[in-house]
Amino acid sequence: MRWLKRLGRKSAASWKVLALGLLGSCAGLWAADEPNANGTPKSPGRIVILGDSITAGYGLDDPEAAYPAVLQKKVEAAKLPYTIVNAGVSGDTTSGGLRRIKWVLGSGADVLVIALGGNDGLRGIQPKQTEENLTAIITQAREKVPGITIVLAGMQMPGNMGPDYTTSFREIFPKVAKDKEAKLIPFLIEGVGGDPKLNQADQIHPTSEGQKIVAENVWKVLEPVLKERKKK
Repeated sequence: MRWLKRLGRKSAASWKVLALGLLGSCAGLWAADEPNANGTPKSPGRIVILGDSITAGYGLDDPEAAYPAVLQKKVEAAKLPYTIVNAGVSGDTTSGGLRRIKWVLGSGADVLVIALGGNDGLRGIQPKQTEENLTAIITQAREKVPGITIVLAGMQMPGNMGPDYTTSFREIFPKVAKDKEAKLIPFLIEGVGGDPKLNQADQIHPTSEGQKIVAENVWKVLEPVLKERKKK
């Protein structure tokens, strides 16, 4: 938890200003084709990553350095038939994710990775509200695409948010994952958060090297999910 102490030295105000930035955009969303009439295989399945600025690759010179693009290379190296869709929007919260989940899944998906919540914490949104939003996102995703696999990425807050808030916030993600039977990435930025060498000058957004570690954190959970789905 050393990263929390280091990040705690930044003022809450500066954190919130950075978190409120609405730069970035959602990458293109495309659909996997249906099987041809002659029975030829489907085009690659879809993995949608619903996230905020970390997912969008905020501040990176090369968009291919963002962790969804790094994950795509891992998928291809593993010879798994999936295309990753980067649905990250800088500044997004769980409320924003809830508003756009049906649109994001408009073309369907096999797997949904939810990487939201960081901006909720930085804005001081009550953990109960974040929990309700994440639960609703999962519920609506399953209603929109029956059979979709949900992966929820955990997030943590720095100590300057206060011990009670920090603890309550951290516990949201494993609770929602358990209640909704979703797969859990324990901490999206494990090994990256708070390390000056792996973050940009704002000490919030990962560098390209930091993004590689984030991708590995996701891959540890995503790879088994994809291999299991391939068997079905």
